[in-house]
Amino acid sequence: MEHKKQLDTVTAAGLLVALGIIYGDIGTSPLYTLRAIIGDSVVNAEVIRGALSCVFWTLTLQTSVKYVILILRADNRGEGGIFALYALIRRHGPWLAIPAILGGSALLADGIITPPISVSSAIEGLQLLYPDIPTVPIVIGILTLLFLVQGFGTSAVGTAFGPIMLVWFTMLAVLGLGQLVHAPGILSALNPYYAYWLLYQYPGGFWLLGSVFLCTTGAEALYSDMGHCGRGNIRVSWVFVKICLLINYFGQGAWLLSIEGQTLNKRIPFYELMPDWFVTIGVGIATAATVIASQALITGSFTLISEAIRLNFWPRVRLRYPTAHKGQLYVPSINLLLWGGCVGVVLYFRESANMEAAYGLAITLTMLMTTLLMTYYLYVKRYAAWGVVLFLTVYLAIEGAFLVANLVKFPHGGWVSVLIALALASVMYVWLRAFKIKLRLTEYVRIDHYLESIKELSRDISMPKYATHLVFMSNAARQSEIESKIIYSIFQKRPKRADIYWFVHIEVTDDPYTMEYKVNTIATDDCYKVTFRLGFRVGQRVNLFFRKVIEDMVRNKEVDITSRYESLNRQNVIGDFRFVVLEKFLSFENKLPFGERLTMNTYFFIKRFTTPEDRWFGLDSSSVKVEKVPLVLRPIENINLKRIPS
Repeated sequence: MEHKKQLDTVTAAGLLVALGIIYGDIGTSPLYTLRAIIGDSVVNAEVIRGALSCVFWTLTLQTSVKYVILILRADNRGEGGIFALYALIRRHGPWLAIPAILGGSALLADGIITPPISVSSAIEGLQLLYPDIPTVPIVIGILTLLFLVQGFGTSAVGTAFGPIMLVWFTMLAVLGLGQLVHAPGILSALNPYYAYWLLYQYPGGFWLLGSVFLCTTGAEALYSDMGHCGRGNIRVSWVFVKICLLINYFGQGAWLLSIEGQTLNKRIPFYELMPDWFVTIGVGIATAATVIASQALITGSFTLISEAIRLNFWPRVRLRYPTAHKGQLYVPSINLLLWGGCVGVVLYFRESANMEAAYGLAITLTMLMTTLLMTYYLYVKRYAAWGVVLFLTVYLAIEGAFLVANLVKFPHGGWVSVLIALALASVMYVWLRAFKIKLRLTEYVRIDHYLESIKELSRDISMPKYATHLVFMSNAARQSEIESKIIYSIFQKRPKRADIYWFVHIEVTDDPYTMEYKVNTIATDDCYKVTFRLGFRVGQRVNLFFRKVIEDMVRNKEVDITSRYESLNRQNVIGDFRFVVLEKFLSFENKLPFGERLTMNTYFFIKRFTTPEDRWFGLDSSSVKVEKVPLVLRPIENINLKRIPS
């Protein structure tokens, strides 16, 4: 298949793009990982070797084997990420929505924690030269500027990302080598025995896994951004990235051995590798790298939200496309949410060392949920049973250990990321459950039962014409059906006479970029139903798509769209099109169970702040009628109302 071949193609340009887009988070982890592991403890050579051994095997088993080798196989027509994986298997079980929601919300929460810790870690390097410099205003200023430029699109800035990250990774390797030549014995930490010793024999060593995990927090991005970079480019570039990361980690370990018996005392191992004359340059490069890491997470959050909307996990908020470049997406409400969250995190924690306590807990949950979904994917694809069980067992054990170790962070700031993730997951759950409640209780009728009545209404000249072409947006998936509320709108809620009635339905497919349509001719020159099949990453620009359908049908002589008014018809004037969107509201006439009532009330409260239906569908507001219709769920029956004599 063409997309498979393109996905596995490796090019120099693709490798550079991969460096710039997907390695920002995992690539900047040397700034804080070893410092977090050591903390305020006295530097111990055996602990350093154990920590480095854990870092090496974490990057190998978690990042290389799980993500780069295994999970990148699960592409949805070239797209990756937890929602793309869910879309591949969702029809096999409704319960799969729960791990998808938990994983997606935790990934969004990570997008709020990562920019502050990355940028703060870089800027704090300035304190080596200027000990009293206030870093908080600088960090907030950089983050604010970063979020402000999102509305203009990042394609121009994006072209510089790859070269900057190439410089960054080269710098990591060079700095690490500078220390390794003085203490090459540190490479003995590649032996997994040291990791075993730290975790099982050193008192309290197991709990250091929470800090070790920081070295692989960006692994999920490798999968999420597969559609931007391609699987082949990711796999090849990861070899270079991993080597640079490991050289730097082991270089930091070599320096730490030189201060054995001492404490860090606010020293940052990463910056200690630099000669004094290079610190200012190093801080500048590190800051650029952390900005890129933040940018990648921001754009990843935009993509995640757009996918969540198509999968009915998130309210229909406004989406913008600043440039014509594929993947350039801007979500104003999420941009504001992320900015507010990042500023709040900076103001609350103040220093990156404090943020480390909040970091890692949420993303561990995402990785666990990805493991569950991937296991089910392997099962559905009929992989060998022993391989499926082995995958699940190994990664539940590894990520379960990381989760338990990270739970120690909960009272020290980890609750922040958990709280954010739970709030986002609650919105996703409410939105999905409300969608299913509405779907279950929406009444549909067969169109052909009302076809003769529609034709008679169309020919009834005693009634003023509402529009030449009347287009209703419909949720009915079956070609032969529409909602009973549409029939009510046509015949009772101000009867709407038109020459041709169109019913438009949008079906969101599990493929990301599907763009297809089909037309069901219910009655020639009287009634048609158009079904658009759009991928979960395709914007619903109905005005534009519907115009294309009409053009195709006119070209094929399937429909005559000229005005039926005699004077206008003689001049071949095209008739007007008017769209009708039915917007539901919760009726007072409901007798709901407590859970459903709470869900629907929350749903409609949130809906007040979201994009209106007509704007979401990309309709021209001048030709749209939005009608409010009550959503009646289980109406109250047996009303004991008694008439008395007047």
